[in-house]
Amino acid sequence: MSETTLRERALRYLAQRDHSRAELARKLAGHGSAEEVAEVVARMGELGLQSDRRFAEAWVRGKAGRFGTARLRNELARRGVERELVDAALAAECVESELERARAVWRTKFGTAPADAREWARQARFLQTRGFAAEVIRKLLKEQPDESA
Repeated sequence: MSETTLRERALRYLAQRDHSRAELARKLAGHGSAEEVAEVVARMGELGLQSDRRFAEAWVRGKAGRFGTARLRNELARRGVERELVDAALAAECVESELERARAVWRTKFGTAPADAREWARQARFLQTRGFAAEVIRKLLKEQPDESA
C-alpha cells in the first residue's frame, strides 16, 4: 500500500479518537510494511497528531470514574503506553482518592451494605474486577453508612 494511503488511514484513525503509538502501529500493520508503518507513526508524532501522553490523559479522564488505579494502569500498559506517562496521567487526572472513586462505583451498583458474607464477597469481587485495591475494598465494605442521620 502506498505511504499516502497509509497516512490517510492513520489520520482517519486519529480523527476518531486518540490512539497510543503502539495501537496505531498495530492497526496500520496489516496495510503496509513495517518500515512504512513506523515512518507514518513517527511522522504523526512529529506533527503532534499522535501523542502517548495525550492518549493516556484522555483514557484516564474517561475511565477514572468507573475503574480503579490498578485497572487503569494495566489497560494503558496493554496499549503500549510507557510507565512514566501512565504515572503522570494518573497523578494529573485522578484528583479524587481511590476510596472516593470506589465508593461512587459501589453506590451506583449496590447502594446498600452487604447483609451477609456471601453478599460481601460478591461486592468485593465486583470492585476487584474494576481494579480497586484490596485495602480500599475492605475499608469501603466495612463502612456502615448511617442513613438515619
